[in-house]
Amino acid sequence: MIDSTTTQRDGSAPAPRSAAPSPSEARAERRRLIESIRALRRLLDKRRTFELADQRRLNREARDQGRAEAANGKALQRIHERQVRQEASITRRLNGLDGKRDIQEKQALAVLRRESIERTLSSTYLNSSEVNGIGKGLIRDLAAQGIRTAADFKRVSWGKAPNGKGGDVLYIHRTRGGKVHINGIGEHRGRPLITWRDSAIARAEARAPRELPPNERHRIAEIIEAERKRLQQELKEAPIAAEKARAEAGRLHGDALAGLTADHREAAERAAERRAEFDAMAEQLLDLQTQLSAHIDQYGDVGRRVRRAQTRALRALPDAPPLPGIPSPRIPSDPEPSVNGAARPKISLAKVTDPPQPQPQPQPQPQPGLRASLGWLLPILYFSLTTLVGVGELGDNTAHLWVRFASRIFALAATAELLRLWVPRRRRRTADRMPKGTGFQTAGVFLALTAVGMFEDEKSDVFAAACAFSGLAVLLLLAGTGLRLSRTAHPHPF
Repeated sequence: MIDSTTTQRDGSAPAPRSAAPSPSEARAERRRLIESIRALRRLLDKRRTFELADQRRLNREARDQGRAEAANGKALQRIHERQVRQEASITRRLNGLDGKRDIQEKQALAVLRRESIERTLSSTYLNSSEVNGIGKGLIRDLAAQGIRTAADFKRVSWGKAPNGKGGDVLYIHRTRGGKVHINGIGEHRGRPLITWRDSAIARAEARAPRELPPNERHRIAEIIEAERKRLQQELKEAPIAAEKARAEAGRLHGDALAGLTADHREAAERAAERRAEFDAMAEQLLDLQTQLSAHIDQYGDVGRRVRRAQTRALRALPDAPPLPGIPSPRIPSDPEPSVNGAARPKISLAKVTDPPQPQPQPQPQPQPGLRASLGWLLPILYFSLTTLVGVGELGDNTAHLWVRFASRIFALAATAELLRLWVPRRRRRTADRMPKGTGFQTAGVFLALTAVGMFEDEKSDVFAAACAFSGLAVLLLLAGTGLRLSRTAHPHPF
């Protein structure tokens, strides 16, 4: 027997060939790769939620930034308004100093004249020779009641007698308060007494000074000038105080922005770490898909049980672009067909040293916070009502049994479909517009139900209108369905 083992030219034995794995080992390896890809896909499914949360974070940061800027603007506006009011008030007081000087001079002159008149009246004593009818006895009685000079009383009046008996008597009103009655002084003696006092006041007013003395005017001028200097100093200090207030507001604004920037930077770093984890998992998934494609190329089909799983595992990784302005190290490429009809992706990882590759324009994605309109409640309520009452049954009309049943089923289906589309799009986390084409479909269903009701109307000749409504309903339904199908054919990346 000839030994098939050959030796090399140098006499050494050749390297043994690696033994091919058994079918069970190939299937186990295939399943391992598929399970690993499936686990990574489950983890990568969380990326959309992460990106939406990060977008909300960026929106919140922008709102915080805007609020800080608005607060700083309001603070600066208040400082400016306060400065303007203060300067206007000081300027108005400065302009009124000349008038204030005249007023103070008039007041000082009035005080000086009043004091002069009071001194003159206090030195004018009652004298029997100057007041007709009043002798020395009455003067003594008046002095006993505190009335000695013209400054001690001011007027006379009539009133009841102190003891309540008799008629009215004459009372003399003292300057310091109170009134007295002097026996023997009635109307004939009270009138000369008041005349004497009026003559004394006229003489005192004639002797009172009519101009301020120079020293008093100089004193008032010094007071006004000191007030003017003080106000001018306040007017100069108003812009300085406003500038200090602006500096303080700027410092507080800077501190607030620094705090926000620090928080934003920390949140951005955490988001970048999380995004890097997703990118690393995407690269690992592409690597596992490459290994699975190589395994399929090398060992072929290993059984129908894993055929569908491997086809699903080799699906192209959906394009998950990060938020605008945030780089991602992964650049996905289009898949290429592989053996057994399975799709095999091309692995293309961008390196730091590689030149930047043109990125495909991302398709528009639903924006968080953009909710479906409340106007969709009108067709929902209409279809709900139609589900209860049907069509063609109003008044004396009686629709066919199949029409009553079919219209209710049709309206119930339309209500359920609108609720299925509208309710999630009203929630905060899944807020979005209604799918394109839903309005055409809703209008088509409405016209279709209206046309059925018109066909069932036996008393009115609306057959032509019912046919027109039916045709328009078909066109709207076809247009809306076409828009819905085109949107499904080009879905969002996530």
